[in-house]
Amino acid sequence: MRHRDAFDALIDAMKIAVAALREADVPFMLGGSMAAWARGGPEPDNDLDLMVKPDHAEAALEALAGAGMRVERPPEEWLYKAWCGEVLIDVIFRPSGLELTDEVFERAQNIPVMALGTPVMGLEDALVTMLYALDEHALDYSRLLAITRALREQIDWRVLRDRASGSPYAKAFLTLVEELGITAQAAPARHGGAGGADVGSRVRVVGGAD
Repeated sequence: MRHRDAFDALIDAMKIAVAALREADVPFMLGGSMAAWARGGPEPDNDLDLMVKPDHAEAALEALAGAGMRVERPPEEWLYKAWCGEVLIDVIFRPSGLELTDEVFERAQNIPVMALGTPVMGLEDALVTMLYALDEHALDYSRLLAITRALREQIDWRVLRDRASGSPYAKAFLTLVEELGITAQAAPARHGGAGGADVGSRVRVVGGAD
């Protein structure tokens, strides 16, 4: 599938999933690369990450199944999967490095994504999950480099360093972006708790794509 076709399919799947979860009254947030793209990051072209609380995971999967998607409960104990056509949707309820608490959901922002108002995971929260997902078997920094370069003025680097300090792979990545000068235009310190409060004035709203 060509990149543009894959991206269009991803957006169509997102719209169907968002509508299904809203109809079922399941709280959720966009996470991963889609959360970055909603703020002006690079276009994602792989799967779609939807974040839900653990006690809402079954309801979320049932809602997606009700929308006609093929669903799966894999042996991993941190996510479910759904397919909308060829698009894989990861329904994540125990992401790496972060517990999905009420506080995390309160840090989400409602951002128009392709003209669809959608809860989007706080930027530092999303980056923490991506950084803690790095390990010796999955150590590709290219996606994170593209995201942090595009969004560097929106990132609270102090908060991110503090929250990612438990992973040697995350610390190595943060050293890399510092050496590359990506952190040179750091966002000013924010108030209201670590990881994503009071960022609305700097968010670039995504309302459409060519």
